[in-house]
Amino acid sequence: MPDIDIRGPFRAVKRLVLASASPRRQTLLTSLGISFFVRPSRIKEPPPQPGEMPGDYVLNMARLKAEDTAAREKDSVVLGADTAVVLEKEIMGKPGDEDHALEMLSNLSGREHEVISGIFITGDAIKEDMGFTVSTAVRMNGFSAEILKAYINTGETRDKAGAYAMQGAGGFLVDHIRGSYTNVIGLPLAEVVRKLVKLGTIAPEDN
Repeated sequence: MPDIDIRGPFRAVKRLVLASASPRRQTLLTSLGISFFVRPSRIKEPPPQPGEMPGDYVLNMARLKAEDTAAREKDSVVLGADTAVVLEKEIMGKPGDEDHALEMLSNLSGREHEVISGIFITGDAIKEDMGFTVSTAVRMNGFSAEILKAYINTGETRDKAGAYAMQGAGGFLVDHIRGSYTNVIGLPLAEVVRKLVKLGTIAPEDN
């Protein structure tokens, strides 16, 4: 049985596997109503190479994750994803501690940055692999260090790229976005749906 199976606007035609342990990505896929399995990749993510563009990096990471999981999941379509917060072409990782989180949020405050996701779809249940990137521009409000520290104290910044979660309490930090909202959370749903339909992996629910 699939790990996740819920009623929604789509149904899985082929065995779909998500190569990610991210609860946010699982929630987004679940909202579509498609059944899928969760089989996180086991690779250790290498850092970006010198001169490597952020879009190239996240797409390569998505490919490595998808291919790693696909090697263990037969007769499946495997979806790999990687998302990065990018400020002035520099990838911002996850904060190491609260001081690092404050530094990150201070750098983002009052400025615009990009959230770029790489998506890679592979597996022996489809005839061709498919990879693409999606970028969303995010404009942050300017807040004092006191307010940023209060947000950090919620604990939400831990394990979050760029030290914020727009779908959580960190939503107040965001002034506006240009592009896909779900991409900022971790999975650009509209684009993923289009590709999975094109590949014959999912189809609209017919009753």
